[in-house]
Amino acid sequence: MSSEELTELQEHAEHAKEDRRLAPVSVTMAVLAVLVAVVSLLGHRAHTEEVVLQAKSSDQWAYYQAKNIRRHTDEFFTDLTSVSPTTDAAALGKLRDKYSQEASRYKDEQKEIEDQAREFESEVVFERHRADRFDLAEVFLEVGLVISSITLLSGRRFFWVFGVVLGVIGVAVAATAFMVH
Repeated sequence: MSSEELTELQEHAEHAKEDRRLAPVSVTMAVLAVLVAVVSLLGHRAHTEEVVLQAKSSDQWAYYQAKNIRRHTDEFFTDLTSVSPTTDAAALGKLRDKYSQEASRYKDEQKEIEDQAREFESEVVFERHRADRFDLAEVFLEVGLVISSITLLSGRRFFWVFGVVLGVIGVAVAATAFMVH
C-alpha cells in the first residue's frame, strides 16, 4: 500500500469523525487495507517461491543433461574400443568394461535426476496457482476498498455494502489459495 493511499485513508477517517454514521465505513476501509497488505504479501511470497522452484527445476535439468553428455561420451568410447586394434586385448577389454559400467551408472542416475526435476516442475505449477489466487484476491480487496471509499464522498451506503461484498469475495478467493492442490 503506497503512502498516497495511506494519506487518503487518513483523510477519510478525519472526514468520518465529523459524521458518526460513516464510522463503520472507515473501520471497514481500515480492515480492507490490512487485508490487502496481508494478501499482497502472501502473493509476493508465493511468486518468490515459484521463481526459486523454477530455478531448482532448471538446475536439475542441467544436471540431467550433464549426466546425459557423460553417458554418451562413455558409450562412444566403449564403442570405439570395440573396433580399435590393440596389442593388449585384456587391457582394452578392462577399459571397455570400465566405461560401459560408467555409462550404465549415469543412465541409472539420470532417472532419479529426471524424477526430481519433474517434481520441481509440478511444485512450480502449484505455487503459480497459489500466487494467481492471491493476486485475484488482492484485486477484489483493492476494488472493495476503493468502492467503500466512495461512500465517504457520496454518503450512499450502497457503495459501502458493495465494497464489503467485494472484500468478502477477496477473502474467500485468498482462502482458496490454501486449498490448491
